[in-house]
Amino acid sequence: MTERNDIFFYTKGLGLKNVRELLAILLSGFAIYTAAFGVQPDFIQTSVHLSLALILVFTLSAKGSPSFLKVSCDWVLATLAFITIGYHFIFYNEVAAREGVLTNTELWLGIGAIALLLEGTRRIMGWPLVILALIFILYTFSGPYLPGLFEHRGYDVERVISQIYLGADGIFGTPLFVSATFVILIVIFGALLEISGASGVLMDIATALTGRARGGPAKAAVVGSSLMGMISGTAVANVLTTGTISIPLMKRTGYRPVVAGAIEAVASTGGQLMPPIMGAAAFIMADITETPYTTIALAAIIPSVLYYIAVFFAVHLEAVKMNIRPVVSSDLPKIVQTFKRGGHLLLSIVIFILMLAFGYSIMFSSMYAIFGVILLSFLRKWTRLTPRRLITALINGAEAVLTVALATGTAGIIIAIISLTGLGLVFSTLIITASAGNLFVALVLTMLSSLVLGMGLPTAAAYILVATLTAPALVELGVNLLAAHFFVFYSAMLSAITPPVALAAYAASGIANANPIRIAITAVKFGLAAFVVPYFFVLNPALLGQGSLTQVGSAFILAVLAAASMAATVQGWFLVKLNFIERVTLAAVVFLLFVPQMTANMSGLSILLLIVIWQIMRRRSIQTNMQNLSKGGEKNEL
Repeated sequence: MTERNDIFFYTKGLGLKNVRELLAILLSGFAIYTAAFGVQPDFIQTSVHLSLALILVFTLSAKGSPSFLKVSCDWVLATLAFITIGYHFIFYNEVAAREGVLTNTELWLGIGAIALLLEGTRRIMGWPLVILALIFILYTFSGPYLPGLFEHRGYDVERVISQIYLGADGIFGTPLFVSATFVILIVIFGALLEISGASGVLMDIATALTGRARGGPAKAAVVGSSLMGMISGTAVANVLTTGTISIPLMKRTGYRPVVAGAIEAVASTGGQLMPPIMGAAAFIMADITETPYTTIALAAIIPSVLYYIAVFFAVHLEAVKMNIRPVVSSDLPKIVQTFKRGGHLLLSIVIFILMLAFGYSIMFSSMYAIFGVILLSFLRKWTRLTPRRLITALINGAEAVLTVALATGTAGIIIAIISLTGLGLVFSTLIITASAGNLFVALVLTMLSSLVLGMGLPTAAAYILVATLTAPALVELGVNLLAAHFFVFYSAMLSAITPPVALAAYAASGIANANPIRIAITAVKFGLAAFVVPYFFVLNPALLGQGSLTQVGSAFILAVLAAASMAATVQGWFLVKLNFIERVTLAAVVFLLFVPQMTANMSGLSILLLIVIWQIMRRRSIQTNMQNLSKGGEKNEL
């Protein structure tokens, strides 16, 4: 195990070198402790979680040698964060007894907490979410001066701070609670799997299964990222793990750097939708919709499979079109050897799934999965989680959850303002009015707003926003509650590859050494078929497992054919190169298969069959011409 030297901590042997390391371990340890011995009251659980996260963000060691003044200022900010955010667990009984009534002291503590949270969010995530939160805060005070639907009576500072700082819908609301309980445990579990070598095992399995096919490395990226997505749950983390292996391998087999980065970005993005261990947004969805997580995970099976089928088909067509060769057999890992080396670690994922299946809570299942991977690691010397590696995993888990913790806390500011001003109803009204009650138009508007609101944000934060602002409009138009939330979740997820601010593309650009905007544009091209998928399960809830086996099966087949047709249309290639008429016809097929109506579906299937037959005839004709040219060349040589 090589010694780590991360952005803000490092370990050597068993000795902790500084306070930051101890705080990181406390952050992870507190989550495991409460999972084992009982969750604390909401405000205590969330305030401990967020205060430790903010302290870690403010005390990050910058590269190089930061000045004494800077270090001192950072520690002052960290101390203030502990006071303002930690106030809730220090004086919990007093705060709870007053039931939201704001004191003068709490007014200033609340202002300080908001300012520190926004500064911490800026440091770790940049400006997008901070600017959005500031716009919403400004909206609370400018209501009387706004036109039309956006007008409201306005609120004073005390009312706004009370809503944000003490309210159940504010900073310490549901999103942060999910981060402090469910998400951090999953992140720790993922960190343990990575340190023990399970992530490498999954990537080797994917490479071994797909490497012999045309475009094997790209297909390995798709399969590997889907498997890793079950663990990491974030597009950026997925890119930074699987991408370090897949992108160089793709470049060596003939893919251009932009294409290699784009394939990895689009493949990694879908991992957040992949059961059984989905992204943070899935846990938040379960809480918002008051739906058991197992129901969410089961409903996500077909949408996630459709996503990866669409991407896989696009990648395959690209490989055929560019004549990308398979990986040399000698360079491929052996599946049997891979399982012998680390396959036992994957049993911890099985433990998690079985615990959920038997009705245990997410926290309890996660805790047993964590203990499971620790115990299983001792079955092989090279996977063993020694105390040093275990400490490193706990620290890595704390590091990985910082973005989610601050994003959900800042999203709580926005949710508080939406709840206070009724802005959610305004957005719903705007969507319904602009669509004139047409569901398809409403879906398009919702997806566009989700993509815009989600730019530069982690999927969890993006989902929280769109679930609050746009999902109610879809429900009002008659869309199934679960389908509506899956639609906005899916749309928010795709913002990770949507230019100009595509986080997954930017992560891939560093590995591929290519322009991030070009990577994002190319990623949208590969994922364009996936953009169509959410419309299917809104119009046909059978794709979310709601219906008979026959209904689910037929809906799935139609969706697969539509996704494949869309991928072929975008790539301009099926069995052979598509001409303009064929591409337009295939686009029409997508629409016909997309409409939940028997006559349209049968028409689409018939046209698709004719295109397949026509493509087969064209390919045979091309092959015959090539053979004739080859024979003619041989005669000329004679």
